[in-house]
Formats: sequence, C-alpha cells, structure tokens
Amino acid sequence: MDYDLKIDVSSVYELLDSFMLYVTRKWITNLDIGPDWVRDIDERIPPLKIAALRTAADWPFNDYDVLYAWAYTHGPAAKVELFLRDMESATAEEWFEMAAPYLPNFTLDECRRIKDGYGPLLRLWHDQYFRHVESKMLALLIQDASEKKLLQSKMDSAALIEYASGGIVIQDIPELETVVLLPTVHHRPINTYCFYNKLILVQYPVDVPVENEDEPPTLLLRMTKALSDPVRLRLLRYVADEPKSLWEIQSEFSSQSADILMHHLLMLRVAGLLRIHLRDEQNERFSIRVDGASELQMFLESYIRL
Repeated sequence: MDYDLKIDVSSVYELLDSFMLYVTRKWITNLDIGPDWVRDIDERIPPLKIAALRTAADWPFNDYDVLYAWAYTHGPAAKVELFLRDMESATAEEWFEMAAPYLPNFTLDECRRIKDGYGPLLRLWHDQYFRHVESKMLALLIQDASEKKLLQSKMDSAALIEYASGGIVIQDIPELETVVLLPTVHHRPINTYCFYNKLILVQYPVDVPVENEDEPPTLLLRMTKALSDPVRLRLLRYVADEPKSLWEIQSEFSSQSADILMHHLLMLRVAGLLRIHLRDEQNERFSIRVDGASELQMFLESYIRL
C-alpha cells in the first residue's frame, strides 16, 4: 500500500476528544473514564456553564470531522492556546481554505457555523476542564507516540497501524496518500477514525501504566469479559474464516437487535479480538484478530505467574 504513515501528537486532538465525549456522551459507558467522569465534571462546573456546553449536544456529529481536520492543519505538536486563538481571530474564509482540501463537499456557510459555534465553547471547555489535565495527558501522549515512532523503522506501515490500534486494517484505498496515527487518552479503549480526501486519521488508545501489580491488567479483564458472552463467541467463530460485512453479520445474527449486535462488536473490538478492515467510510468488514488469542494466553499466564 503506497501511502505515507505519520505519527502525530497534539493536545488539540485531546481537547476535541474530551469535549466531544462530554457533550455527546457517545460511547461513554464503554470507555475507561466511564460515566463517573461526566458526573465528576458536572459537580465542578457551574450549572450555567454546563448548559452552555450542552447546547452542542444536538449539533451534527459530522462537525467533529471538520474540527479534527482543522487540528491536523495546525501540524504536529500544535498548542491548544494557539488553536483557540486562531478560532477566535482568523476569518471563516481562512478556516474554510484549511479544511476544503480534505472535505470536498464542505461549504463556507458550514464553516462559519462551526467556527462561530464551537470556538467559544471550546474556550469554555479549556478553561473549565482541559487546562487542568493537559500536562498529565500530554506526557502520556508524547511517550506513546515516541515508542510508535521507534517501531516505524522495524515494522511496515500496515503492521504498525494494526498493532497500535489493536485491529485496524487499511485495505487498498484508491488515492489514499496519508494515514496519521494519533494516540488518545480520553477515548481509551476505543479506536476512532476519520476519512478525508486522500487522508485518514486513526486515533488509538495509549497504554496507561498499571498502578497495582496485584490487580489483573485492564486488557485481560476486557478480554475475559468479551469472551464471557456466548453470542460474542459465536461472532468470533463466524468471522474466523474470512472478513464479513456488517450486513452479513446482521443477517446471520438476525435474532439480535442492531443496537445489541453493535454492542457485542464493540466489546470484541476494545478487547483486541476483532480486526476492522477499512475500505471506505461506508464499507467496514470484520475478521478475527488471531494475535488477540495469543495475547490472552500471554496476559493470563503473566498475571497468574505460570
């Protein structure tokens, strides 16, 4: 596959991640931070400011594709304060020119709405929450990105993407020029990705050090929890021989509702037991991640000390 692989790290992505998760509550029950994170923030932020932030809850979720594209245009190691100042001072036309190469159907009216709507709220979010956690988060992001950059000389791009993300496989995508790996803390343990014109941004969860060696590793707990459900075991068996589309999976498991089935797939994904084959934004296929089975044995033996 002929594309350039970059490993980027910037607090701006983490600012956007945390804002999106707090405002939309998307995936929150499946994340390591969990619902308690939301409740803790609600207790520390004045109600009027919470109400202001929550106005964005009903805005189009695709807005975040634009915000992440803007973060990417600011380059590696971009500073949050610079990003926020630019949102406040630069014109909508200037922001439109930054995003247009990556979002062909983007319009100036959309650009103006997103810039004027999210700019003040991101500033508020930074003042009320993100600036208090930024330094700790950034240290983890820099350390993990440095480790992945060391691996670039030892692994081909496809293998490094699959390893870092725990299962994302990028198929042959015409005209794809760049894949950017972005470490993330708030999204742990979920991988997310944004498709753009000739570009894909892949966010992968960083490894957070274990504080108590007597406790089972988080990944081991995710694996054993994922494998404790018979439906999820049947799913792994179904995708073991060849990658299956979501439509094929839904047809095979028609007794499961779409929401429940997506929950099962997510549980297997975060446990590192599924591969996701990306061809385009609307075409995902799933297969078993064989490395996940060997990792389960390794984590189990290491913890039990066999």
